[in-house]
Amino acid sequence: MAGNTFGTVFRLTTFGESHGPALGGVVDGCPAGVIIDEAAIQAELDRRRPGQGGIAVTARSEPDRIRLLSGVFEGRTTGTSIGFMVENTDQRSRDYGEIKDVFRPGHGDMSYTAKYGLRDYRGGGRSSGRETVSRVAGGAVAGAFLETLGICVMAGTVELGGIAAGCVDLAGAGERPFFAADGGVVAAWEERVREVAGQGDTLGGIVEIRATGVPAGLGEPVFDKLDARLAAALMSVGAVKGVEIGAGYAAARMLGSQNNDAMGAPGFSSNNAGGILAGISSGQEIVVRAAVKPIPSIALEQRTVDRFGAERTIRVGGRHDICAIPRVVPVLAAMVRLTLADMVLLQRRMGQGG
Repeated sequence: MAGNTFGTVFRLTTFGESHGPALGGVVDGCPAGVIIDEAAIQAELDRRRPGQGGIAVTARSEPDRIRLLSGVFEGRTTGTSIGFMVENTDQRSRDYGEIKDVFRPGHGDMSYTAKYGLRDYRGGGRSSGRETVSRVAGGAVAGAFLETLGICVMAGTVELGGIAAGCVDLAGAGERPFFAADGGVVAAWEERVREVAGQGDTLGGIVEIRATGVPAGLGEPVFDKLDARLAAALMSVGAVKGVEIGAGYAAARMLGSQNNDAMGAPGFSSNNAGGILAGISSGQEIVVRAAVKPIPSIALEQRTVDRFGAERTIRVGGRHDICAIPRVVPVLAAMVRLTLADMVLLQRRMGQGG
């Protein structure tokens, strides 16, 4: 009921806050015998780790070293709960003392107070982007399972600060700054980030996630459609404010004759559906995009109120990213992996392979 668990069969339950002693989670439902390489999980965590330098990221430096606590024996899953933990080591809670009674615009301060009657003001507590470390670890386990089925999930940035990539090459995105889908746009993005950072402001962008090797038939009719579950998974990430599948919003501007993916003996002639028809995978590549909002912690003066209702003006201190990109990219890939792992196991429960 508290909303800390994701999935139906392949389930991830997470815990932890931005300035608590640790974050972590438990993965339930992963089949036995899956090879788990702790170094591979660590590599995924390193992709979203703070303090790696660059012009778009926070100065907070966390090693994010994972400790597998259970569910893995001699490098393979045992079929039991997989527990893990990542310690926080570089908290600076004093940075938030001045705003403990003030609601920061764009944050969850007001809504958390309305829900619980109190809030952890140190970095946003549970609402912090720091929470996503557990998603990435759980998603890495899901990825190891999907790999045994030949399913591969890749992600990259296709737009930053209103500047779109000229092409999409997700296979090479992991080696580029910003996890860019197009190496040719990186210089323009770097200039845009420098410009906005100099103004004390922040940026948003768009991330594309693709999954190949997904068999036809995944997804449940009506309320558990595959695209509905993917949208819910991605929208559960705090920075995400919109999701589109395949042609997405562009489909609203097409004719039916343009949007339909014609079929022939060799297969589909296009993929406007993004690999999902009637909420069920078609066997084509799954294509999803997520709109990532600007980081709400900005250095500019903002109008707000405090918890007593008095009007205030604030400047948000602390150490913050200029943009959730690139660190949100592995988080979004992890949520797609978790969703697909769950849907595969739901299909197996029906006795339909997968």
